[in-house]
Amino acid sequence: MSETHKGKAMNVTRCERLHHSLCECHRRFPTGPVRDTSCRHLNHALASCLVSQACPDESEAVRSLCSSGGTALKRSQCQQAQHSLAFCLSLHQNSQSEA
Repeated sequence: MSETHKGKAMNVTRCERLHHSLCECHRRFPTGPVRDTSCRHLNHALASCLVSQACPDESEAVRSLCSSGGTALKRSQCQQAQHSLAFCLSLHQNSQSEA
């Protein structure tokens, strides 16, 4: 198995584990503010995992370019990376709605 396939397989496994943990968190806590607070970190981690799975290059660009403040150039590059990620995600969303 190539390194790329191993990385993707590990990412899917990680996302699956996060999904399972989030489901368990939802099972443990009733709907409401306590569940929201208790499960927030898992919800965020799963969302990040799925985004990085769907659009790995764009996700990494946002992570590296938008991680801290910087020059006007870096802020511009961050904004462009965010637009590229949004576009990539919209392509996945549109392909899912057509299926």
